Amino acid sequence: MNFSKELLEKLYRMMLRIRHCEESLVESILNGEIKTPCHLYSGQEAIAAGVCANLGKNDYIFGNHRSHGHYLAKGGDMNSMVAEIYCKSSGCSRGRGGSMHLIDVENGIMGVAPIVAGTISLALGAALASKIRKDNRVTVSFFGDGATGEGVLYESLNFASLKKLPIIYACENNYYSTHLPIKEIRSNDNIAEIAKPFDIPAFKVDGNNVLEVYEIAKKAVDLCRNKGPVFIEFLTYRLRGHVGPDDNVQGTHTDIRPKEEIEHWRKKDPILYLSSYLLDNRIFLKEQLEEIEKQVAEEVLKAKAFAINSEKPSEKELNSYVFKQ
Repeated sequence: MNFSKELLEKLYRMMLRIRHCEESLVESILNGEIKTPCHLYSGQEAIAAGVCANLGKNDYIFGNHRSHGHYLAKGGDMNSMVAEIYCKSSGCSRGRGGSMHLIDVENGIMGVAPIVAGTISLALGAALASKIRKDNRVTVSFFGDGATGEGVLYESLNFASLKKLPIIYACENNYYSTHLPIKEIRSNDNIAEIAKPFDIPAFKVDGNNVLEVYEIAKKAVDLCRNKGPVFIEFLTYRLRGHVGPDDNVQGTHTDIRPKEEIEHWRKKDPILYLSSYLLDNRIFLKEQLEEIEKQVAEEVLKAKAFAINSEKPSEKELNSYVFKQ
């Protein structure tokens, strides 16, 4: 596939926006300024950027606990997201949801939730509604490899196949379910194969190569709009801990990941891959990429300042927005 310079810049800028935004939260998490648990998306940016670049504003996405990247890539407002993470009233959920409850219906972000596999059935319902309405929307359900242990996924795959629903199952396999490596979770770690019994086309993709992600996602969206469900397994790796900035290296107080493994994946950083591609092919000069990153860094600083300077929800509004009025 030939990639236009405009598209390549869009993908690069989006991945930088996600990375800088995530990393800007680290200090505030560590010093307790951010109270809500944050599952950082650092290292997985190519998936959200590559998939959502193929979606229209009216298409739907549903996410999970690690969905800051999905929100931004689908067009969600950075100010509103960061303010929500700081639990401020100017946040996208008015400060009631925090990091794991983001929504922007206007841009097709129908909701994210921390319950493992919790939004898969909601995405299925949205796809069914689209099929009934004949509105030509595609719904993308983002979930992690841990969700493949939940029965609702298989029930959803069967129903989507039976009704030929316009839904893409986007499994982000980062090789860990919380603190357990995939080899301790699954007898067969080839997740893409679970779609076969349901006659759903499936792809296995290098989730750190945004160009491959974009290409397969484009094919999947076209298939989905015309024929029905598609399953994609993205192989990737989170560069931060399961929750918060803790790197969770073996030998520390919590976790399981060997230092050598983390260093191996740092060399496969999706942003490093794309920047090397852009420079090696002389599509952009180093100075041009540095300027893009400078612009992104300024945007993130403004979003953080907006969040910090926003008001907290009033105690008088404790029962507000609980029910539709």
